[in-house]
Amino acid sequence: MTRSLDEDVQKLRGSLDGLPQPQVEPAFIVLSGLPGTGKSFFCRKLAERLSFLILASDALRKVLFPSPQYSEHENKRLFSACHVLIEDLLRTGIPVIFDGTNLLEHHREYLYRAAERAGARLILVWVEAPTEVVRERLLARERAAVPQYDSGAGWEVYVRMKPRREKISRNHLVVDTSQDITAAVDRIVRAASR
Repeated sequence: MTRSLDEDVQKLRGSLDGLPQPQVEPAFIVLSGLPGTGKSFFCRKLAERLSFLILASDALRKVLFPSPQYSEHENKRLFSACHVLIEDLLRTGIPVIFDGTNLLEHHREYLYRAAERAGARLILVWVEAPTEVVRERLLARERAAVPQYDSGAGWEVYVRMKPRREKISRNHLVVDTSQDITAAVDRIVRAASR
């Protein structure tokens, strides 16, 4: 690890509040989806039922970059540090939910390998919502201009990112957050608890 990567990992680790109890075979839930599709909302619903550490890339970005620019350099630093931190946590038995766009398969492949190396059960979830629902959510978020949202991604970011999305190559659950998500939450809780 380069010194700056190590420093970034330590800074992210220092921002974590209380870790859940370690497990012999921790589950690792990876959420993927475009901005505004409801990933963070879905994480909160999972957290009501599972004692997992939620690592949200939007919140972690602000730890490393108090005034984020969302540049390629910034993304590379953030996700490199997140990947190292996730693998370290999984190796110590900490169950993790990773909330990020995770749109590209080659980025997700690192997460797949980290789960395998750490002996964690990998649960992949693609979160989506109809385009018009996402548009309304993101425009409402922009109008609110309230710091309750860690994400700075608005409608223009969604439009720019949408064509870049790559299909998940492994078995995964698809969740439409414009519908009732109870069954999806139940299914993931069962898979994570076995």
